[in-house]
Amino acid sequence: MLHGTMKASPLVTSIEWGRIEIAGVDYKDAKVFPGGARAWDWNETGTRHVPGIQPADADELIVSGADIIVLSRGMQLVLQVPAATLEELERRGIEVIVAETRQAARTLNDLAASGRRVGALLHSTC
Repeated sequence: MLHGTMKASPLVTSIEWGRIEIAGVDYKDAKVFPGGARAWDWNETGTRHVPGIQPADADELIVSGADIIVLSRGMQLVLQVPAATLEELERRGIEVIVAETRQAARTLNDLAASGRRVGALLHSTC
């Protein structure tokens, strides 16, 4: 359950190729965290499809209070998640779920609706 000032993570309200709608705002790629969401700019950490999601991509989610993070691999599972990223998140006590983007969005919504402090990195294309 949510306690004190901990804010809920916003829900994905629509998802299709190239577009993710979260709380009425459209994104191509999105970072979702307790209390908000914003565009996920891969250039901030040098993320590419290969080697994939970097540990630094999740830092903002953790700082915002997420203790479970959903990592999307894209609609066609092209975006990689290196073992080093999973190991670093687990070392920091973060539960990690890796899924195709539509499933990742459903999982995010389910966890947020149940009161979990969830974050997600969502990639809307390949």
